[in-house]
Amino acid sequence: MPTVVLPTAGDLLHFELGVAYEIFGNPPREATEGWYDVLLCGPGPVRIGPFTVEPDHGLDRVATADTVIVPACADVDVPPPPELVEAVRAAHEAGARVASLCTGAFVLGAAGLLDGRRATTHWAHAAELAARHPLAVVDPDVLYTDNGSVLTAAGKAAAVDLCLHLIHLDHGAAVANSVARRLVMSPHRSGGQAQFVGTPVQARGDHRLADLLAWAQQRLDRPLTVTDMAREAHTSPRHLGRQFRAVVGQTPMQWLLTQRVRRAQELLEATDESIETVALATGMGTATTLRRQFKRIVGIPPAAYRNSFRSAGPA
Repeated sequence: MPTVVLPTAGDLLHFELGVAYEIFGNPPREATEGWYDVLLCGPGPVRIGPFTVEPDHGLDRVATADTVIVPACADVDVPPPPELVEAVRAAHEAGARVASLCTGAFVLGAAGLLDGRRATTHWAHAAELAARHPLAVVDPDVLYTDNGSVLTAAGKAAAVDLCLHLIHLDHGAAVANSVARRLVMSPHRSGGQAQFVGTPVQARGDHRLADLLAWAQQRLDRPLTVTDMAREAHTSPRHLGRQFRAVVGQTPMQWLLTQRVRRAQELLEATDESIETVALATGMGTATTLRRQFKRIVGIPPAAYRNSFRSAGPA
């Protein structure tokens, strides 16, 4: 019986720990043999939210696991416990498959397991993961990554996606689908986590581009060029490009396109307007252009996005 170990060291979030324990600890009827032996391993009792968790074994048991699933860290600003990092590294060196859920990726990063590998975490912490572990190839848009022996999941619900993926690998589609039905969710979700990222808002309103960004956002339904924006800012297009890269990390046209798509998301969620009307209202011009750019940035087509995020009634 393969062992799945959930390390319970450090300050953890209970959702991801509970999800993994539920999924791997309850075999469906279709799993006739070879299901998992799930173990909680830690240095002692740990308080996780309103719960106290008693481990089955110490951290030394982690190194003998077939699969190690690292739950989410509650605070990424606090370095993971060295003994946890060492236990995860030892498990990987011994041949274990190691997966992280949400911010558990920071433990894998500290263990050196993300170097040269594609990884993800919750979109709100992806930039910090990339900055802290520059050798990792951090993709903030996907729901999970699979490097064979090292896997990572984005936030919350994506933990379920990765767990179902692991069951699919181990037991096939029929068993994974059965578990998904028990959880009342799709066995595979379309798109990535880009569709869940909130509309970007400038943290401060006193930077040198604040007035220009507000001016442009009020004119998303109109044709705008870099020259138009530079004229409004009383500067040259080249200097404006340098300012944009310094302040928002994008070129003026990249930023403008992102704002148009975010505005389209708002309209798709809150109104019944047709795709053609939304395209005009966001300065995209045609439904074809909107569909192409929306799919590229958000990861799914506008119609699929509306079906997933439609409000109860029009705004």
